Amino acid sequence: MIMSPLQQYDESAQYLRSQINEIPEVAIVLGSGLGKLADAIDNPITIPYSAIPHFMVSTAVGHKGNLIFGRLGGRPVVAMQGRFHYYEGYTMQQVTFPMRVFSRLGIRTVMVSNAAGGLNPDFRVGDLMIITDHISFMPNPLIGKNIDEMGPRFPDMTTVYSRRLRKLAHEAAASMGITLREGVYVAETGPTYETPAEYRMYHMMGGDAVGMSTVPEVIVARHCGMEIFGMSVITNCAKDLSDTVLNDGNDVIVAADKAADSMTQLFTRIIAQ
Repeated sequence: MIMSPLQQYDESAQYLRSQINEIPEVAIVLGSGLGKLADAIDNPITIPYSAIPHFMVSTAVGHKGNLIFGRLGGRPVVAMQGRFHYYEGYTMQQVTFPMRVFSRLGIRTVMVSNAAGGLNPDFRVGDLMIITDHISFMPNPLIGKNIDEMGPRFPDMTTVYSRRLRKLAHEAAASMGITLREGVYVAETGPTYETPAEYRMYHMMGGDAVGMSTVPEVIVARHCGMEIFGMSVITNCAKDLSDTVLNDGNDVIVAADKAADSMTQLFTRIIAQ
């Protein structure tokens, strides 16, 4: 018998419930090179994506492919140690599958992170940027028959990124002595990095950082009624393109790894508050 998408989400959620001790309050999506936040989770229960019914397997560099359940900042969380990308050949429904499962688990808050190229000339490699809005050049994951049980046909996208959580982030960063940037994230499909002309275009359109993920997950999380916080780690800057060439994804991972500790501490403070 062919299962409906909703049945698949529920079967995945039911399996996860059988493996964990408590339902998470917060889901965290970890981008390229940022997986070490999972090491800070207390009493971890690690579930490989390959063990979860209907889940995909991450093939991107720097994405380990596990769900880590446990506690961070004293609260129950689940962290995605690696995500799925459109450029891997997955459909948008597959890319966003975990968000649907998290919703069916009862999770109401999601924190997404990514490694991104800096478009804003004031940004530097290693900066942490709170995402305030986004511009998408990706197919919309809600195209197709709407799942009415999960959200409305036409979800509002006016205030996607929670002002409340952004305020908490700034307060936490101030107490830690960390300077945060804010800006608009531009999402495009990849897997090619942007040309210098594309960098200039995206910045002229109002973008501050650019990457190949996050927005599809955010759209589906919004559709499910979740509260969303987003953060980009700036791993290269457009102004350096004349002198620096990104040879492969490993360059991005190295740059992201240097900022991962600060991001881990910040996410822990936000969750605790």
